[in-house]
Amino acid sequence: MRRKSLSEIECPIARTLDMVGDAWTLLILRDALLGATRFGDFQEGLGMPPSTLTRRLDQLTDQGLLARRTYEQKPLRDCYELTEMGADLAPVLLAISSWGNRWLAPNGAPLECVDPATGERVEPMVVDRRSMRPLRAGTVALRTGPGASRQLRQRLPGQVLFGVAEGCVR
Repeated sequence: MRRKSLSEIECPIARTLDMVGDAWTLLILRDALLGATRFGDFQEGLGMPPSTLTRRLDQLTDQGLLARRTYEQKPLRDCYELTEMGADLAPVLLAISSWGNRWLAPNGAPLECVDPATGERVEPMVVDRRSMRPLRAGTVALRTGPGASRQLRQRLPGQVLFGVAEGCVR
């Protein structure tokens, strides 16, 4: 049974999750970011059933996150390359990895992000591109943008602090 699509929900988080919110999809993108390009590379790294991998690769290609390119004619063989859209998910996956290292690694980080030039450990974080200020829960508000519908503008008439609840009782 296919889950309900989130693509029509007027929220960039919902629409993104509709496209990449499944674990296999994120792991395929992770492996692509680590250099996997061929079906066998993904199969070996992920150990997922071939039929599932085929469906996910087709889906990622259809969505524009991966591009399929033929590298051999006889027999016909394709490889998969990250598109700009797919590569733009790298910071998201690094942030997920950092969160997992903090909250889900009781024996220490199984993988660490490092600077390729120095080998020094780096800590991924989300920052504002203009000010370079770290963005965390409670430090940024959301408001409707130019693409918002009338219904969303009514539901969110001003700006709302993101990540800070006011408590259960109002």
